[in-house]
Amino acid sequence: MMPNASNSSAAGAAEGTQCVVNDQMGPFTVLYILLLIISVPGNLLSVWVFIRCPRARQQSSSVYLVNLLAANLLLLIALPFKILKDLGAAPWSLMVFHCQASAVTIYISLYASIAFLAFIITDCYLQDCHTLRSLRLQEVGFARLLSVVVWLLLLLIMVPNMALPIQQVQERPYLSCSSLKKDISLHWHALTVFLCTALFLNASVAVLLSSGLALKRLLHSRRDTKLWVDARRAAGTLALVGLAFILSFVPYHVVRTPYTLAQTEVITDCRTKRQLFVGKESTLLLSMLHLCFDPLLFFYLHTPFRQTAHTMLPCSRKQTVSDAEEPAAEEMMEPETCAQQEDAV
Repeated sequence: MMPNASNSSAAGAAEGTQCVVNDQMGPFTVLYILLLIISVPGNLLSVWVFIRCPRARQQSSSVYLVNLLAANLLLLIALPFKILKDLGAAPWSLMVFHCQASAVTIYISLYASIAFLAFIITDCYLQDCHTLRSLRLQEVGFARLLSVVVWLLLLLIMVPNMALPIQQVQERPYLSCSSLKKDISLHWHALTVFLCTALFLNASVAVLLSSGLALKRLLHSRRDTKLWVDARRAAGTLALVGLAFILSFVPYHVVRTPYTLAQTEVITDCRTKRQLFVGKESTLLLSMLHLCFDPLLFFYLHTPFRQTAHTMLPCSRKQTVSDAEEPAAEEMMEPETCAQQEDAV
């Protein structure tokens, strides 16, 4: 049985040997288990639908969606190790494995999700704004290349955290992963955090820019009823997804930098460390909620995915015909829109 949290922290303070920060994980563990139970069915169903949906491979948006799904699956594989460690049900060797491997995998998945969500939001704007269809970002080949670059970049940044040597520590009820790191490992960890924060800031700029341009297009298309309807739908979708992006990931990155300073002993006050740890765990849990909502994103943003899902679910087959007509209707309307834009010029 794990020691009582208050007793453990009091003992640590009395001994003066360490500051125990992760002795209050009970509520977080319950929430992580609920997150896992809720998100697994939707993501497995998404895998099934994408396998049955060959048309999805012909669009740039599908490339980003499939990579987002791959990041989700990676997170779902690593999350049980974190739950076992936080529960105190894992043997010492598994706790060390989590710190070296599965914890790093969680962050690879997190930042892959951030990158691909930003690509999806940008791609949605480019698809709606017909004058920008010639951009390379809309080409399937470029989308695949960009996806490979993202994964390679994240692996280049993160894998050294797995490979750098660790130091031997005495077995204890509450293992802090930073206590296993040598000085060089702590310095690389801090560099990793700042590089990933820079990636997040760039992704946020892309999200805000796409949402702002969609809103600008909406305001400029008020005179044309058809353009107004299309622009309003696109702007509404981008605004909702962009808002979810900001609410999910901004709080975590506000806490992440000071928490890293606590890990590297720049911040030494034990009470501050404990508060930063609780803040980091709370916002990390918030950033993982996208696991539950990403299947809905696949359904509403990708017509081939939606059509395939309708054909696979008996209760939704009646809607398949109406959804199948959407692409044809859009193709008939697109030349008219381009013509209107040419007349306007």
